Amino acid sequence: MTGIKTTGEKKMMFFSGRAHPELAEEVAHQLGVGVVPTKAFDFANGEIYVRYQESARGADCFLIQSHTAPINKWIMEQLIMIDALKRASARSITVIVPFYGYARQDKKHRGREPISARLIADLMKTAGAHRILTVDLHTDQIQGFFDGPVDHLFALPLLADYVGQKVDRDKLTVVSPDAGRVRVADRWCDRLGAPLAIVHKRRDKDVANQVTVHEVVGEVKGRVCVLVDDMIDTGGTICAAADALFAHGAEDVIVTATHGVLSGPAADRLKNSKVSEFVFTNTLPTPGELEVDKITVLSIAPTIANAVREVFEDGSVTSLFDEQ
Repeated sequence: MTGIKTTGEKKMMFFSGRAHPELAEEVAHQLGVGVVPTKAFDFANGEIYVRYQESARGADCFLIQSHTAPINKWIMEQLIMIDALKRASARSITVIVPFYGYARQDKKHRGREPISARLIADLMKTAGAHRILTVDLHTDQIQGFFDGPVDHLFALPLLADYVGQKVDRDKLTVVSPDAGRVRVADRWCDRLGAPLAIVHKRRDKDVANQVTVHEVVGEVKGRVCVLVDDMIDTGGTICAAADALFAHGAEDVIVTATHGVLSGPAADRLKNSKVSEFVFTNTLPTPGELEVDKITVLSIAPTIANAVREVFEDGSVTSLFDEQ
């Protein structure tokens, strides 16, 4: 005999950064595991220290961290945690990124610009990640930036079923806030059996978050419109689109988005908007200062937990969304 045989079973370990511990606890509860105790703190100069309180040797490790504000700090913490797992001899490292930072910088619009979404993928790979599991990327092409498996999860079933239960489907129109969301909006139409409309907009390339809405393509008069988007940051785009729908005779507008970034003037814009309800998932923590009674937050934890279970058991993540 020239080797040693083992009969050990696979071992899953679940880790979390400090960005969004509430979501981590929900996912862990769905999986029936505990979050591995981790010592993490900032030095006086801002450097981050991480040490796991349990051995990760030979384990299939799942590390969750959502890129919320301050986004650069939490990305750096995640990279450090990946490196710590690699050096702790983890068998595999799956990085769970409910909201993928820098996803909007996925291509060059003009010369001398970075492709920062690719940089984030390269950093994770270099740190030691074997797989990325994420929710509703800004564009599908980002999956190709990572040299390894990427499991792209969708919040569409969760959001669409919620809206479908609240609204008379005979009066419902699904609206894409721009040309880039038409494909996603079309899937909403298939799921809810509703017609499609599009808000045509033009963005000022020299001014961030500045949008001018031009026209609405499709029938929205007297209809309940559901605006579907992947994220809402300052709220300027989506509130302008909602105003355009009301100007064209919409009876009501509901806004849904996977990621509620909600930075800067978002709180005031959402409060002052005529939109009846904003529906998000909890891929990002809702800012504490944002007290808007028309915000509804749905939990993405069961979707993430089911995907983690499929990955760990060598199952099919795609099967979770086959009904689409």
